[in-house]
Amino acid sequence: MSVKYKNFFSVLGQWIFFGSIIGLIVGSTTTFLLETNDYLGDDIRAKRDWLIFFLPFGGIIIGYIYMNYGKVFSNNTLNDISKSNNLVIESVHGKKEVPRRMGLIVYLGTFITVLFGGSTGREGAAVQMGGSVATAVNKFFKVNKIDTKILMMSGISAGFGAAFGAPITGAVFGIEMVSLGKLKMEALVPCLVSSFVGHYVTTAAWGHHHEEFIVKSLPEISIITFLKVILVSVIFSLISVLYCQMRHGIQKFSEKIFNKNHIKRAFFGGIIIVALTFIVGPQDYNGRGLEMLEHSFKEDVPPFAFLAKLVFTAVTLGSGFVGGEAIPLFFIGATLGNSLHTFIDLPLSFLAALGLIAVFCGGANTPISAFLLAMEMFDGEGLEYFFVACLVSYLFSGHHGLWPSQEVYEPKSRLYHLPPGETIETVEKKKKNTTK
Repeated sequence: MSVKYKNFFSVLGQWIFFGSIIGLIVGSTTTFLLETNDYLGDDIRAKRDWLIFFLPFGGIIIGYIYMNYGKVFSNNTLNDISKSNNLVIESVHGKKEVPRRMGLIVYLGTFITVLFGGSTGREGAAVQMGGSVATAVNKFFKVNKIDTKILMMSGISAGFGAAFGAPITGAVFGIEMVSLGKLKMEALVPCLVSSFVGHYVTTAAWGHHHEEFIVKSLPEISIITFLKVILVSVIFSLISVLYCQMRHGIQKFSEKIFNKNHIKRAFFGGIIIVALTFIVGPQDYNGRGLEMLEHSFKEDVPPFAFLAKLVFTAVTLGSGFVGGEAIPLFFIGATLGNSLHTFIDLPLSFLAALGLIAVFCGGANTPISAFLLAMEMFDGEGLEYFFVACLVSYLFSGHHGLWPSQEVYEPKSRLYHLPPGETIETVEKKKKNTTK
């Protein structure tokens, strides 16, 4: 066998080996995350409304942990764990390094947030644990610099695939999440392996069952239907922008007035969430809000439920609490779709599903992953509509997003005059400077 083919199979074998290790570990840790989160949120907090009063004090604990154990210096660079998924993205680009302790810290922060009623998801913790595991694998096996970045993507894929029960989506999400306009296709092999292994460890080995959402009926294919889908998708994309802007705006404002004191930020953020909970009444918008999310596919929900969840989540995560943003975006999109059913003549469950996917797509800037997620989540039904919805939401959301560290290799359209290599954060800053 020639040296060329030996090298090919050697690299391929390493990718499969490392992807499998990452998937095994992340699949197990993600199962622990999912099961513990469900127990804390559904079995404990949901039956004890008074726990919401302890949310500000939970914020003090989270702030203390992040301020004292969340900053790690490596290669003369400060790696701040409180940057969450942004730190994972920056590590893929070689700018930062994910500390191995990140997974443990983000798990503790997520559990505290969920237990005391913060409005958040959990998949962000799975992705960050994936980054921590990938870092540990890279260091233990002394992986070269190029494959280090690829395995970091594999960690993201394993976390997402295991957390959502969507291994194909997870494989692509690990590649697509880190940048706009560029896919590192050679990473697909280890990402695919880690995502599938993580998924099957979570479901087959540990027996975790993921939530299911059912689209009861689809509209007939017609030009009118597609025009309606495009219209609502534009609305969904604008809501995703509103959430991202509010969430980051609250973070910047709270960091400014509290001089980046994480303890004070989270404490006062907790007080605001407690106050909002009393104003609203029921605790439908605390935690994941899975019950109302499921109801949005079956029956009418409060018309402004999407806006309440948007505010609750933006305040929770913007003030320093910990957790994922995909489930809240699912909630916002599905309940908004439910509300639009009053004005748009499309099936209720279909609009809820469309909103779930389109709002997530607009916030995450991952159109391919969002489309694949729709295919895995809804058994491949309505693929024409979901494809259009993802494309429209991606384009109309502009260069905004959940993760300011996402790099823009290619603008979404020639309508946006951006040089390659910018990040969403720098794009935002330039916009503000030009408007002054």
